[in-house]
Order: sequence, then structure tokens, then C-alpha cells
Amino acid sequence: MAGGAKIKSAMFIGVSVLVVVGAVAFLFPGAVLEWFTPAKPAHTILVSGNIEAHESILSVKAIQSRIVELPFDEGQWVKAGTLIARLDDSDYRQQVVIDQATLEVQRRQLAAAEQNLVAAQKTVISDQADLAQKTLDLNRSEALWKQGFVSSAAHDQSGTTLKQTTAVLERDQALQGTAEKNIELSKANVHNAEEAVKLAQIMLDYTTLRAPFDGVILVRQAELGEVVMPGTPIVTLADLDHVWLRAYINETDIGKIRHGQDVVVTTDTYPGKKYRGRVSFISSSAEFTPKTVETHAERVTLVYRIRIDIANPTHELVPGMPADALLEALPPGTP
Repeated sequence: MAGGAKIKSAMFIGVSVLVVVGAVAFLFPGAVLEWFTPAKPAHTILVSGNIEAHESILSVKAIQSRIVELPFDEGQWVKAGTLIARLDDSDYRQQVVIDQATLEVQRRQLAAAEQNLVAAQKTVISDQADLAQKTLDLNRSEALWKQGFVSSAAHDQSGTTLKQTTAVLERDQALQGTAEKNIELSKANVHNAEEAVKLAQIMLDYTTLRAPFDGVILVRQAELGEVVMPGTPIVTLADLDHVWLRAYINETDIGKIRHGQDVVVTTDTYPGKKYRGRVSFISSSAEFTPKTVETHAERVTLVYRIRIDIANPTHELVPGMPADALLEALPPGTP
């Protein structure tokens, strides 16, 4: 009896529901259609591609030496300014010592030239005083000679002495000019020596290779103990703070996206996690579909390359990682 009562109760509830639905359908037919019609998703475009980042191939410059320190391996994270590689610097340190010694010699030669100039100037001052005195002597001798108090020989001797004093002054003035030129030459030599020291220090600094920015080491092209030439790649460093998705969009969809449009990016590596992106580049020319590109829509002959900048504060997205981007298809003419 209890089982029969339950069946009757269920049948009664079912009939009641049908009656209510029928009444609602009669009164509000549109509402019932909304109940049983699944919601249509907004028109979207799904593209696929791979994560890329700014990559720098770090190498040594202008020197040839052997790697003596290489503390990092592929996949390791480094901060800006971190030592990436150190080369044997014994030859370059010795060159710095030699150039510094040469600089010291040039500075001493400059000091000696300045002292010579001071001595030459004092000699000229003495010659000028002597010339003034000899001129007075000649004038007195001239007056006395005219009065008959001085012989012609004494008078001629005063004139000769004045000429000798004048010649000495001119000679010492020339020596003073030479001393001044020697100072200018010594100053130029000091400047050249200083620049040589700077260059030697720069060459010494080239023996250490440091990270120019925060990033991850993608490839280590050199090994410890290897002799490298100028420009030889040591490591490839990727900037994970600035990553983007390189993707291709079908020609039929190119008019449905806009520069600066917001994008949702997902990866298989982190299922369910969404990353915010923005369309930063849309190619102005079409190209044939790359063999490596797979689109979720039907492939067409021509596609357009797009770039989607992605916020990557946690550095989870790394170069080469496959990713999908979902873009809202905008109506034509939408700014």
C-alpha cells in the first residue's frame, strides 16, 4: 500500500508540473522557448601559436681568452648584473699595469717640462734686466764719449756688450717658447696615456660577461675551459617579463579583430588558468599558411600574422610553450 501511495503521489506531481508548464506556455510562449533553447555563445575566434620572448645572445667583445668561470646552466633564472661568464684576464690585467706605469712616466715628464718653463721664464727676466742695464751703460758711455771723457774703444765695447746682451735675451726667449711647446707636448702625452689606461680597463672589463636584464638562460652555447673569440655566443638570455604569442589568423577573420583588443590566452601546461593579453600587432600583408601553424578553424591559403602581448608577472610562460588565444569577433567597422 505504501508503494502504491508513492507512485500516485509522483504521478500527481508530474501531472501538476505539466499543467503549470502548459499554462505558462499558453500565457508566455516566449519564456518556454528561452528555457529549452541553449544560450548561444558569443562569436569568437580561436588561434594557436607559441610563446615568444625577447632573446639576447650574449657574447664577449674584442677579446680572445679562455672561459674560467661559467656558473649557470640552461633553464636557470638570473638577475640583471649577475655574472654569466668570466674569462682568463691575466694578460689584460698586465696591460693595465703597463699602461698605468706609462701614464706615471708621462706625468713626471710633464712636471719636468713645467719646471724647465719656470727656469726659462726666470732666465728671460734676468736677461731683460741685464739688457736694461746695458742700455743705460751705453747711453752714459755715449754722453761721455761725446764730451771726450771716454775713449772710442770703451764706447765701442759698451755697444758690443749691449748687442751681446740682446742676443742672449733673444736666445733665452726662444728657449722659453720651446719650453712652452714641450709642456703642450707633455700634456698631450699624458692625455694619450690616460686614454690608453681607460682602453686597457675597458678590455679588462670585457673579460666578465654579465646579464643585461632579468631573464632565463635558454641556451648555453659555450663550455668551461673553451677558448672563445670576439663575438662567440656564450648564452642566450630570454626576457620573461615581456612575452608574446605569435599566431596567424585566417584571411576571412582579419577584419573582425582590432589593434589593442583584449585577448584571453590559455595553455595546456596550466589547464584552467587564463592570462590577459592584448593585440599589439596585425600584419598588413598576407602570407601563405606556415606548415607549423594549426588553426581551429578551417585552414585557408592566406593568413595574417598577429602578435599578442601577454602579462607574465609570475614568469610561468616561457618561449616555445604552445598557447591558445580567444578573441572576440568584432563587427566590421568597429573602432
